[in-house]
Amino acid sequence: MPSPWTRLREDLRAALENDPAALSRTEVLLTYSGVHALWMHRLAHALWNAHLHLPARLLSHLSRFLTGVELHPAATIGRRVFIDHGMGVVVGETAEIGDDVVLYHGVTLGGNSMRRTKRHPTVEDGAVLGANATLIGPLTVGENARVGAGSVVVDDVPPETSVAGNPARALGDGADTDDSRGSGTATDVDDVDGR
Repeated sequence: MPSPWTRLREDLRAALENDPAALSRTEVLLTYSGVHALWMHRLAHALWNAHLHLPARLLSHLSRFLTGVELHPAATIGRRVFIDHGMGVVVGETAEIGDDVVLYHGVTLGGNSMRRTKRHPTVEDGAVLGANATLIGPLTVGENARVGAGSVVVDDVPPETSVAGNPARALGDGADTDDSRGSGTATDVDDVDGR
């Protein structure tokens, strides 16, 4: 298991690699709400796993107040995840996010059941979720998949696939040829974050 300092350095590097507006580690350290939300989530998640549910929920509530990012303390979040801008991001209790995932502002990983079962999405390594993308239910977004800005995803997204629309559908041939982790609209997969 990596040390907290290793994780902190990874978080700062992820922000610098995924946001061309990031000018320095110091700037990210002091001003990036998505990074701050992830740090507070790690503490809340540790409390949750120690069966200290109320303190975990209180810390996540404070984090939401300070950052505009709502991460349930039970949600599992991998390494080098980057939440750009952060405001309005909601990640539900049974959500699972892999390593090297990028979430832009307004992303929702929501549930579709009142039962205490797996009811939130799983986002695998390397996926990019565009601004205001809404993913509902226990679906899986495969490795290196891309979800366009404003898309509503209710079914699994295969690995290496770009989807867009409401409901989200796979984009045509050639849509996945650019490896850039760009910004976006629902019709341009190289622009998934809506900026």
